[in-house]
Amino acid sequence: MKDKRKLKKLALEKIKVLFKEAKKTPKMADRYVKLARELAMKVNLTMPREYKRRFCKHCYVYFDSKNRRVRVHKSMVIYSCLNCKKHMRFRIKK
Repeated sequence: MKDKRKLKKLALEKIKVLFKEAKKTPKMADRYVKLARELAMKVNLTMPREYKRRFCKHCYVYFDSKNRRVRVHKSMVIYSCLNCKKHMRFRIKK
């Protein structure tokens, strides 16, 4: 039981490092996102909210200011990926 918790904790630390590196190096950012997702799936870890919103859920491209559009409509934040032209909607809590 403790072993699974340790694995998840290590995986979360590794995911944090991968997203830091993705922010620093735009050329390798998509690869880092792919590695982070695979790692989270391997240990059955839910990706934290702040990391979920940093990449497209359809094409897995790391978001920066050039390849996404952010809009607010009613009680939703809408992220539009300019790479695959898909949308993601997140509810704003009141």
